Amino acid sequence: MDGIVSDDMDVAHPHTAICPTLDSGVLAILAGTSRPLTGREVARLMGRASHSGVLDVLNRLTDHGLVDRQAAGRALLFTLNRDHLAAPAVEVLAGMRTELLNRLRHAIDAWELAPAHVSLFGSAARGDGDTRSDIDLFVVRPKGVVEDDPRWHEQLDNLADQVERWTGNHVGIAQTAETEIMRLRNEAPPIVAQLRSDAIALSGPDVTTLLGAA
Repeated sequence: MDGIVSDDMDVAHPHTAICPTLDSGVLAILAGTSRPLTGREVARLMGRASHSGVLDVLNRLTDHGLVDRQAAGRALLFTLNRDHLAAPAVEVLAGMRTELLNRLRHAIDAWELAPAHVSLFGSAARGDGDTRSDIDLFVVRPKGVVEDDPRWHEQLDNLADQVERWTGNHVGIAQTAETEIMRLRNEAPPIVAQLRSDAIALSGPDVTTLLGAA
């Protein structure tokens, strides 16, 4: 397998680039659903926040009108007030990961030499990285394009530069040829298991179709 390796946005919590406090995480959770949530549910979905700290944030945001609070028996339920002037900004922050995927797909669609497959994998795909994480891409070079084709390498280099500008993170590109796919299926090196586990297809067939099921 060929290898091209090209710190910065938190790939698990990209909204912290703008607002590194607990508030941004709480708002990102609320922006991701229309279902009313208790403070305990918000804390659980955030994964690394205390219930009391989340509840303090929710109450403060309620005071500002950005969050709606309603009683349900003995529980308090919270939702994002999408009519608030700040709500569109919150939704943009919460949607940064989706925006990254859209930009990647758009950039790859514009390539002169279309790849056989491109996918995002690793921590950026799983959503469990941090500011030290690379944006990892798996790229399959199509038949008829040789490994040292300068146009092909220019596409990869340009994409790596673009992603670093978008996120601040370095880009790791694992590259192989379309003619090597069957060998990868048969030999199943560690990257194949990782791709089958968490890859998000950006161009071409999905990973299960490309590499087969685990």
